[in-house]
Amino acid sequence: MFPVTVYLRALKAVVLKYLMILPVLLATLHCCAQKTMSFGPRIVYRSDRLEVTRISAHAYEHTTYLQTQDFGKVPCNGLIVNDAGEAVIFDTPADDSTSEELIAWVKDSLQSKVKAVIPTHFHNDCLGGLKAFHQQAIASYAYFKTIEYAREHKVAIPQNSFQDSLVLSVGKATIMAKYFGEGHTRDNVVGYFPGEHILFGGCLVKEIDASKGYLGDANVAAWSATVERVKKAFPDVKIVIPGHGAYGEQELLDYTIRLFRH
Repeated sequence: MFPVTVYLRALKAVVLKYLMILPVLLATLHCCAQKTMSFGPRIVYRSDRLEVTRISAHAYEHTTYLQTQDFGKVPCNGLIVNDAGEAVIFDTPADDSTSEELIAWVKDSLQSKVKAVIPTHFHNDCLGGLKAFHQQAIASYAYFKTIEYAREHKVAIPQNSFQDSLVLSVGKATIMAKYFGEGHTRDNVVGYFPGEHILFGGCLVKEIDASKGYLGDANVAAWSATVERVKKAFPDVKIVIPGHGAYGEQELLDYTIRLFRH
């Protein structure tokens, strides 16, 4: 039988070993917790006319406000995807001065160059601030019908067109814009960030409990079927951002489909 002192020395060695490891474990846990928290939804910028919310590791929702005759002051959403010093923005704010503020925030706070802007249809809440992007030599891309309608309505015209879908690199990531059919307008497209399963539905997608909204340029009969195609194309989507109101998950697609079936 070994003396008690031998056991005590062995026990002391084990205790000292774990005491040495403990700070490393605690630091790792703290780092992971901070990382998880930093990717949670939180407002990272707010002014009188612009709000930016971080919704994932590489994605931010930008919200500005448009004064309308029928619906009052309406919050309008867009999406920023940022990676490795580059950013792509879906939808501009409704005016040039707020667009300048958004571009400056991306440059200063994210330390990123805005590589491109993609208006998802021809209404002012999508391309009303497009001139500010062009003045800073930021490329714009839009569905070819969006360019046609912008020209007809004598508003700022996106520079580059696509027929069905568009894929762009953003740092080491990629984003896409795709046309699935008519709905809110005859040119509405959606944006998708596959790296984090984020769908920017734009005005094609409604927030929960929203009304049908402005229908002056809509194809109501086709709307549900279009959103069904979107849902089928992105079965793994985790975050869905509507053109107006609160973002959520796939239930926004389901709600929009039901809303326009009646």
